[in-house]
Amino acid sequence: MDWITQAALGALIGELLLGRPLGNRALAWGALFGILPELDIVIFPLLDTARKLAWQRGPSHSLVMMALGSWGIAFGLNKIWKKEKISKALAFGLVFTAWAAHGLADCLTVKGASVLWPLSENRVAFNCLYPVDPLFTAPLVAAVLWLAFLREPVPKKTRSKKPPPPSKRRKLCKWGLGLSAGYALLAVGMKFLASAGFEADLARRGTKYERRMEGPTPYNCLLWRSVVDRGDELWVGYRTVFEFQKTPVRWTVYLKDAEALGKVQELRETTSLLSNTEGWWIARPNAKGAWLGDLRSCEARIWGGKEGMVDSRLAISWDINLTVKGDPLQEIFPDHEAPLDYLQRMSARIFGSRASWEANPRLAGVAGSLPEFLPVED
Repeated sequence: MDWITQAALGALIGELLLGRPLGNRALAWGALFGILPELDIVIFPLLDTARKLAWQRGPSHSLVMMALGSWGIAFGLNKIWKKEKISKALAFGLVFTAWAAHGLADCLTVKGASVLWPLSENRVAFNCLYPVDPLFTAPLVAAVLWLAFLREPVPKKTRSKKPPPPSKRRKLCKWGLGLSAGYALLAVGMKFLASAGFEADLARRGTKYERRMEGPTPYNCLLWRSVVDRGDELWVGYRTVFEFQKTPVRWTVYLKDAEALGKVQELRETTSLLSNTEGWWIARPNAKGAWLGDLRSCEARIWGGKEGMVDSRLAISWDINLTVKGDPLQEIFPDHEAPLDYLQRMSARIFGSRASWEANPRLAGVAGSLPEFLPVED
């Protein structure tokens, strides 16, 4: 998830747990602990590309690190908040809850997080939300901004033994968290609906495969993308939750081409990439080494490069260059030409206009290669 979402999520948790004794300071402390796992970027200048990939959403997102780190930080907070009489246990609860919420939010995305490290380095990924989703983030940010400027009158003292009614701040905090959580649950439901459609399509075709994954397209939970692992090739298809299960999926076929890694397969960087992508990769050879792309994330689609074609540029790919001294691994950032056109076509596809989204596909953006025409299964 993006840092704005994580900071807003942490801020609301801070308000929920310590809003009464700390006031608006709880928002600031919660936001800090909400982005705490991302502060490991301070060591990135000391790491090469492969080690950065291994560290991102890695140990700093694990339950072990959450527990140990939260307990250590709680001792310092107990001294800082001595005047407010906040116990170590309550300070621990704030840090751990904000940290755990960060990890859970990352687990909702395609890349996931290594919450089980060191027992397992595999990332837990539920593939329900795009890393930047305004509908998930907006309630959190709106609630934080409202709380930051909200001033409530001091409650009057009373002899009544009845508990005081929930304050407006607390209600607002719960509304922000509740709306975002509700959207996340809606995304889970939409995923199951889309997944059933993909499964039905593959069953009608009699297509055998080893595994399958689904993930949302950018900024929504209505148009879904499926990747099917068939061993030597990966199929990629799209469908909207508004389509009937009998509606056919147009699959684009990507040859995996493991032989392309022949010259670089012994490198530590290559081994790290293969582990990081968890097998959802394709490779292509080039004169200086090889190119490797991760098919888990939604590719950039660019129309107009050639009439009747759509260029597929993988959102995450690397050039493994044997001629480079030091760090042979270089990440390739795809061109995002005409983003407005992309969003318009995606919106049209959500509501049934398949022609605006589909076209004859080409794999573009491969280091050292011309665009490659890709076969399709209609």
